[in-house]
Amino acid sequence: MDDDLEDEKEGGTEYGPIRRGGQSSESGIVFQPTEVEDVIVETIDEDNKHDGEADLPYSKPHFPALTPKEQGIKKQMRRIAVPAHRMTPLKAAWVQLIEPVVEHMKLQVRMNTKRRAVEIRNSEHTPDIGYLQKASDYMKAFMLGFDQPDAVALLRLDDLFIQSFEVKDVKRLQGDHLSRCIGRIAGKDGKTKYAIENATRTRISLCEDKIHILGSFANIKLARDSICSLILGSAPGKVYTKLRTVSKRLQERI
Repeated sequence: MDDDLEDEKEGGTEYGPIRRGGQSSESGIVFQPTEVEDVIVETIDEDNKHDGEADLPYSKPHFPALTPKEQGIKKQMRRIAVPAHRMTPLKAAWVQLIEPVVEHMKLQVRMNTKRRAVEIRNSEHTPDIGYLQKASDYMKAFMLGFDQPDAVALLRLDDLFIQSFEVKDVKRLQGDHLSRCIGRIAGKDGKTKYAIENATRTRISLCEDKIHILGSFANIKLARDSICSLILGSAPGKVYTKLRTVSKRLQERI
């Protein structure tokens, strides 16, 4: 069998059709090699693409931003109650207090003497409806006891918050024990309070047994832990030591 296969190969017989260029097959079809043109690949840079857009027969339309009135935003109002002990500071700092709200945010502000509250509402010229809530938080911070230069940071920065808690939330104290606790938090001439503020980059407001902290989320946590340690009876010296390590860590991060 192997000899027969070798004879067939030598004789030129192989399995399958054999097609040679220039020769016609039994059906009369002539197979000839064809020439393929070279393929040219073009690369277009992004700079050239922008240049080509200028050659278009039309220009891109530019639509102005819609005003709040065109967006269908209705007038909204926020009312912030004024405590009795903040009425005098409000009268003294009224011009400085409403200046950034009216000039930069284009909001309308008025003092409602009957309700003893500050009312804020948006107008047709207000560029963003979110400014209304920012202005409300700004006014509320002033009512909680923060100074106007500190409270105005709520209008400029987005990652600032206010957290409030009471002394009794940490430990139940009454009478002289509560007074001494508040004295430990404030310190002599406010020394302890200022030390916590400078180390944690926050602002603290003490209103009787209520404590308000203004700052970023992480800084509020550091200040709250220090204040809770003082409420639970820790000595101010230990709190100062912890604050030094905390301030060093904050400086290393920066």
